[in-house]
Amino acid sequence: MKYTSETMLVKSMDTGGAGQFARVRAAEAGWDYLNMSAYRINKGDTYADKTENCENAIVILGGRCTIRTTDGNFENIGRRPNVFSGMPYALYLSRNKDFEIEALTDGLEIASCWVPTDEDHPTQLVTPDMSKIEIRGGANATRQINGILPPGFDCHRIVCVEVYTPPGNWSSYPPHKHDVHREDENGNVLEADLEEIYFYKIDHPNGYAYQRVYNDDRSIDGLMMAQNHDSVLVPEGYHPVVSAHGYTTYYLNFLAGSAQSLANSDDPDYTWVQDTWTFQDPRLPIVHHGMEPR
Repeated sequence: MKYTSETMLVKSMDTGGAGQFARVRAAEAGWDYLNMSAYRINKGDTYADKTENCENAIVILGGRCTIRTTDGNFENIGRRPNVFSGMPYALYLSRNKDFEIEALTDGLEIASCWVPTDEDHPTQLVTPDMSKIEIRGGANATRQINGILPPGFDCHRIVCVEVYTPPGNWSSYPPHKHDVHREDENGNVLEADLEEIYFYKIDHPNGYAYQRVYNDDRSIDGLMMAQNHDSVLVPEGYHPVVSAHGYTTYYLNFLAGSAQSLANSDDPDYTWVQDTWTFQDPRLPIVHHGMEPR
């Protein structure tokens, strides 16, 4: 597959009603692991599926639901009405599991990622208190990262985080990449070879973010304008983001590849900017644990 601005931007399928509104399939993306869908389900309706030979991460973007699985039921989970109003709930399922999601509120939104695996890991509910908040960067490159399935999570390949970038700020900056697997002499991963999906939400209509994806030899060099519910594919290379002034950008990152890791390398042409950061943006965090309804 030739990766261009057109092929790396996967436009939203959202019509405003129930059903699938975002979709990425590994075969169509030209890579080995990552598949993703986002669904909207109305109160009382259900969505059922099987994980088969894949491990699966289900992130509740907004609303409440019950998820019934081969390994038991998870009742009345999810609290935030949308991603800008609280911390995440998620459920990890290993291979060969059945599951059914029942919406307890109208407009329940979930995003699901699945990747092939030959390993078994325990079914795990991720609650907001388990999601660590990190404030990274500085100045107008400050952003918030919430760990959902972070490196070290008991799974095979999936890494999942959500990122909040305030209006006008840069994110994933300095530009970094994770497309070559490198280890030191002790076996510590210095850089993992990862496929990555950016799934976007913007806090107001008409908002957008720009994302560039480029590699060292510029055989890939695309600039995408991502709007609500669009996805950007990162097959390799560096991938910085900037949020339009006046709009808060959210993206859900799903990653999978050579290691359950976020080890990466910065673009050496831009590492110098870190030395200019003397403060972090006081608008962060945008969501926090105190927002969880009781």
